[in-house]
Amino acid sequence: MTFRATVLTLYPEMFPGHLGVSLSGKALERGQWSIEAVQIRDFAEDKHRTVDDTPAGGGAGMVLKPDVLARAIDHVSEGDDRPRLLMSPRGRPLTQARVRELAAGPGVVIVCGRFEGVDQRVIDARGLEEVSIGDYILSGGEPAALTLLDAVVRILPGVMGNELSGVHESFEGGLLEHPHYTRPQVFEGREIPAVLTSGNHGAIAKWREAEAKRLTAERRPDLLDQPVKK
Repeated sequence: MTFRATVLTLYPEMFPGHLGVSLSGKALERGQWSIEAVQIRDFAEDKHRTVDDTPAGGGAGMVLKPDVLARAIDHVSEGDDRPRLLMSPRGRPLTQARVRELAAGPGVVIVCGRFEGVDQRVIDARGLEEVSIGDYILSGGEPAALTLLDAVVRILPGVMGNELSGVHESFEGGLLEHPHYTRPQVFEGREIPAVLTSGNHGAIAKWREAEAKRLTAERRPDLLDQPVKK
């Protein structure tokens, strides 16, 4: 099954962006996933192809019109069971667990907002799941959509050369990843920890777990309070 990504945007030229190179780009060429960027403006029906209007109640900025966006969503996903996502700073934070859920499905429809936001009525009427990639504001949803797709595509079956790479990394076990080392043995007076070159796999596993817990406690103690998701 090919993972299908459809992105609704005012800037389709931004896609596939960096997803067209490296492992994701090769997987795209092999047909392991596909991406279609659809111009929202094509669904405006007035002669000026208007996609936004002033916010009801006043205020700064402009708001994406619900009728135009609804037509775009219906065009790409009618009778389609793919999740409909809206990249939004007020959405639920994207987690590795959610990334894995999306990767296990048929694909996604992603709406990229611009201006001040999207009319709430189309969010409700079309069941858009609001997703955030962090507590900061971007110029639009496109960079966030690329980030989400990057996280999903890399763990699709066959995309990474070593499938274990997607298992033994930060957030997969509820912890940040342990430190990594490689040759040379000594770099500017700093040596690789002796346990990693001891050949004792049990001791290495314990060291890595202890380091992961240490780093998590130092940098993301909030993760230690969350249940581990299998």
